Amino acid sequence: MDPIELAERDRFKKEPPKFKVGDVVRVFIRVLEGDRARSQVFEGIVIGRKGQGLRETFTVRRVSYGEGVERKFLLHSPNVEKVEVLKSGKPRRAKLYYLRKRVGGKRIV
Repeated sequence: MDPIELAERDRFKKEPPKFKVGDVVRVFIRVLEGDRARSQVFEGIVIGRKGQGLRETFTVRRVSYGEGVERKFLLHSPNVEKVEVLKSGKPRRAKLYYLRKRVGGKRIV
């Protein structure tokens, strides 16, 4: 087996979250502030997934105060506590980058 795979094997999450592109999700992130840790929530639509294994990432987009905000998360990061699926989507694309140009409440759901 590849030595990189051996080093990564123990860092995988035991139960990775199950979601797909187009789902509306709520991501709980652990944020460190000084010596304290708190949980912060980022809610939006998944517009893409990329990579595989330990390096797998997903991008979540939301509109906050009229401005589009996107964040990328590592799927197996210890800072990502959990991912809740609020609404399941049925996209016709693998990446939903066209949502960046959309304005208003019209989006796929």
